[in-house]
Amino acid sequence: MKASDLFVRALEAEGVEFVFGIPGEENLDLLESLRGSKIRLVIGRHEQAAGFMAATYGRLTGNAGVCLSTLGPGATNLVTAAAYAQLGAMPMVMVTGQKPIKSSKQGRFQIIDIVDMMQPLTKFTKVIVSGDNVPAHVREAFRQAEEERPGATHLELPEDIAREHSTMPVLEPSYTRRPIAENKAVCQAVQAIAAARKPLLLIGAGANRKLTAKMLREFVEKFGIPAVTTQMGKGVIDEASSYFIGNTALSDGDFVHRAIDQADLIINVGHDVVEKPPFFMRPGGPEVVHINFSSAQVDPVYFPQIEVVGDIANSLWQIKEKLEPQSHWSFTDAHRIRDALRKHIVDGAQDASFPVKTQRLVKEVREAVPDNGIIALDNGMYKIWFARNYQAHKPNTVLLDNALATMGAGLPSAMAAKLVHPDRSVVAICGDGGFMMNSQELETAVRLKLDLVILILRDDGYGMIKWKQSQMDFHDFGLDFGNPDFVAYAGSYGASGHRIERTEDIRPTIERCMQEGGIHLIDIPVDYSDNDRILNREIRELSAKL
Repeated sequence: MKASDLFVRALEAEGVEFVFGIPGEENLDLLESLRGSKIRLVIGRHEQAAGFMAATYGRLTGNAGVCLSTLGPGATNLVTAAAYAQLGAMPMVMVTGQKPIKSSKQGRFQIIDIVDMMQPLTKFTKVIVSGDNVPAHVREAFRQAEEERPGATHLELPEDIAREHSTMPVLEPSYTRRPIAENKAVCQAVQAIAAARKPLLLIGAGANRKLTAKMLREFVEKFGIPAVTTQMGKGVIDEASSYFIGNTALSDGDFVHRAIDQADLIINVGHDVVEKPPFFMRPGGPEVVHINFSSAQVDPVYFPQIEVVGDIANSLWQIKEKLEPQSHWSFTDAHRIRDALRKHIVDGAQDASFPVKTQRLVKEVREAVPDNGIIALDNGMYKIWFARNYQAHKPNTVLLDNALATMGAGLPSAMAAKLVHPDRSVVAICGDGGFMMNSQELETAVRLKLDLVILILRDDGYGMIKWKQSQMDFHDFGLDFGNPDFVAYAGSYGASGHRIERTEDIRPTIERCMQEGGIHLIDIPVDYSDNDRILNREIRELSAKL
């Protein structure tokens, strides 16, 4: 069998559904092998966007997404996507082409050391030097990509190796159970939780990667312990629940941090130091129990005293079975903080001014999107507001990146979400800066005949950096830009464009676009002028009074 055919057979054995990317001449044997496969080839318009799609596929399914590029510039365009998957713990396998490695008549044309380039950005990177190595290298790339902590892996398939013949069989994935926590560690955690007066759950990104939501629900319902989430932990528990206090969209100074400050024990489930800190741990502060697939990576703001290492759901179950509710637990302060935060969110959402304030925008989107609908956020100022104010009811219904926090991922992530969940509503929410970084994927979305709504929050500048600029008392300088006519821009790709001119039109326009199907781009002017006042002063002043 030709090595490229063997490679595709190995992908099929791993359960691969899609390959996202842009092939080059060095991939043509592999492309021909894919032609006869049930795997769907999704051709994009930029390798970075293809990588974002593959990473999001991995994030939503737990199975490694696959992306493809040629050598040289094609491979370098995958670098940001590799970092996105690696830092965000999204399983992804990158496949890049290369010139013949046994003999080449093109010298060093387009050749860079791709394997060496990928080394610091991946869990595993390898050049395939023999067709006989294909099954083992593919299996290892998928194993490492998917095992905790998930991330990016890379295989380089040179042109001449792809044409070799091999008699090696495909290696089927083995069934592996994740290790479970040691009983002594579980008992230590149980004793600490039982002895605490004001325990608090903090749910992070790791809890959103596996099926832990059911166990966490049972845990909070049995004990009534209040919970907060990180940005990437949103949706693990229903945020409409009375147990949910709020989201740590900021690292300090918000209402939710008053609940953290008053707790004497934090049960930190699925925390990852790669994510922007949800709170700053300080000596003499609350004791922290770390429950995760792996031991804690210690840094100046995170140094837990107790660690329960193993499968998260099993660890929670073990603790739940050994622990009983305690009469001395007090959640009065946490509930008071929850009520104050919810009132603040509701009050901010009443502003009817135009251009729309972000708090009001979050309310309009939440009312338009079904509970199981998915919003995919690019990176920008609005991400903080959606993390803080948008109620997520189900796991992985709010896709945001608080690890690499790259711009340009919102639209490709939404496209991948729609491919994974074709029967669910998906809305991409992008700033005008982030959208234009990968706006060419509108053509891909139209060609794939997706049903997708894209919100462009237009402020004609880099709003997040303007907020920081104002926070540091610098002058407003160097962060403004122009934009195309987004309605005409959408139409040029065969999508439908809409422009919002009144705040009250936002929700009905989103709902109408979702009902009509197809690709809809909605241009929404936003007003970020209150960001500095609210986020840097008002929230801190109000929360300090609690």
